[in-house]
Amino acid sequence: MTDATPTGADRVRADAAARGLEIEVIERPAARSLEEAAELLGIEPGDIVKSLVVKRSDDTFLFALVPGGRKISWPKLRALVGVNKLQLPDASLALAATGYERGTITPLGSTTAWPVYADESIVGRRVSMGAGEHGRSLFVQADDLIAAYGATVADLSEPE
Repeated sequence: MTDATPTGADRVRADAAARGLEIEVIERPAARSLEEAAELLGIEPGDIVKSLVVKRSDDTFLFALVPGGRKISWPKLRALVGVNKLQLPDASLALAATGYERGTITPLGSTTAWPVYADESIVGRRVSMGAGEHGRSLFVQADDLIAAYGATVADLSEPE
């Protein structure tokens, strides 16, 4: 009997298909920096989107999609979500909340479909992001991803 447990990339593909979202998952070597990752993928650093899982004080979570070279602006995100406190959870809590390890996190195939907040700067771009497992990235049209998740689009980042 074989182990039929789906991989992270399998969960990503299944969720994308269920949402009618066209994605491309590719294998890639590890990179030591954002710039190196962009070079390996043949894209600009700002086209790599970090899927950050953020913890609310009520122990629920959300995804913040932030382009490379930028970071969450905590005051902007707190105002947008309407809460006083948000934080990045530790790696084990992020894994428990999404089913993905840090560096592979994506809303696609997350074990819980947390709300998605996308930085307005990714609108209209083809972006790369985590694909649920190390050594893989996915490409997707940001507008299609935003639509598939009913994501809230806003200015939620600042330069790193």
